[in-house]
Amino acid sequence: MQPGLDALIAATATFVATHILLASAPLRTPLAARLGERGFMLLYSAVALATFVWMVSAWRDAPFVGLWPGGGGLAWVPVAIMPVALLLAVCAFTTASPTLPAGSEAMISPQNPAPGIFRVTRHPFLWSVVLWAGAHIVARGDLAGIVMMGGLAALAVAGMFHIDRKKEVRLGASWGPILMTTSILPFRALAERRTRMDWSGIGWWRPLVALALTVILVWLHPYAIGVPAWPG
Repeated sequence: MQPGLDALIAATATFVATHILLASAPLRTPLAARLGERGFMLLYSAVALATFVWMVSAWRDAPFVGLWPGGGGLAWVPVAIMPVALLLAVCAFTTASPTLPAGSEAMISPQNPAPGIFRVTRHPFLWSVVLWAGAHIVARGDLAGIVMMGGLAALAVAGMFHIDRKKEVRLGASWGPILMTTSILPFRALAERRTRMDWSGIGWWRPLVALALTVILVWLHPYAIGVPAWPG
């Protein structure tokens, strides 16, 4: 393995491992008891930021090892996927959800346990990460991209199941209506007719915000990443 790839693998593994370890009850519970909930979240955020910066820096320094011809028609995959990923992210952070951090479940109405985008999937932000990672892996076709973005996608998928288990314990019987009217897999609850699409819960402004973010990211992409987001 090339030195640059070794560093990237180490950084990605550390980023993923620290997320998993700090979220696990055997480590989280005593740390939160000693530091307090806010102190623990500050520690968690600091570790996440530090390891993320290390991972991105290692990815920038990693050599390009092509596994299939990227670019060309594949360069349009992120263009098509990213507006959807951004819409999922915008909806996730602007809609009350029991799958967000502790306390957010108090905002959920018993009459509507899965508002807006949560009729599609109860983990919209994590799916936005998966879509972002998958689209860029396909478009780039290189080993470094698979290591970093694949690691982030794997962490996001694992996070969906971890959050479900944690919320089931925390919410008890209140988790039942949420579980029955939502799904991990996008559109499954809708396809099984366990719920109906809540267009009003998504509204008109969230797609506009996602579109604006798409335009901004397309503009910033050459400066931040070094390559244009829009195929030319």
